Amino acid sequence: LRLRDEATRRAFRFRPGQFDMVYVFGAGEVPISIVSDPDEPESLDHTIRVVGNVTGVLDRLGPGDMVGLRGPYGSWWPLEEARGKDVVLVTGGLGCAPVVAVINYIVRRRDAYGALKILHGIKTPRDLVFRERFRAWARHPNTEVYLTVDRPDRTWRYHVGMVTNLFSQVRIDPTRSVVMMCGPEVMMRYAVRSLLANGMPADGVFLSMERNMKCAVGFCGHCQFGPEFVCKDGPIFRYDRIRRWFEHPDI
Repeated sequence: LRLRDEATRRAFRFRPGQFDMVYVFGAGEVPISIVSDPDEPESLDHTIRVVGNVTGVLDRLGPGDMVGLRGPYGSWWPLEEARGKDVVLVTGGLGCAPVVAVINYIVRRRDAYGALKILHGIKTPRDLVFRERFRAWARHPNTEVYLTVDRPDRTWRYHVGMVTNLFSQVRIDPTRSVVMMCGPEVMMRYAVRSLLANGMPADGVFLSMERNMKCAVGFCGHCQFGPEFVCKDGPIFRYDRIRRWFEHPDI
């Protein structure tokens, strides 16, 4: 996307992890993560999964078509705090979209961070989004990419099983690592338990809780999570801050 108003375009700033509300005239609006680099804010990239009416209309738009945009909203990944440390990204399904901006940010500032370890799990090889980007990221120095599927086919050449199975193959130093995680909540729940059992401190794990966001400003209550509102207080949460509610699937 490119903002029409030049002054707004120059002033627009965001941080990796934040999202926009993208509005399609006559159809509605949806929250979508920003995946472009914050140092290039004049061109805003979003990854869209077609799952409903609004995203279906977005999928049919072409160059020159107009949409409405408000944002950016929400909290962001702790990239400043992670400088000098290893960064471990654990993602599942299409949940990799919120960390694309993180990966792009780090690879463009490679000397500022330690090892970058990307662990991504999907159901089938057909569900692999950013296939070429994963290959390109793996070529960067001190960067490891691990891909796994639940149901492989004959073309699959990587790991098989849940993304949590990769923890036994990846060296994660709890004393110098920051973990950033997004994807299905059940996957994140098991992943967090495994990490904590292996010494990772709760304040070193960050989750993207993208659930039921509607208004983006904490008024409608659709995204309430315990005492928090995902759109306003999140979507990025440090695990120890939401641990009490995250362990209860019914909340």
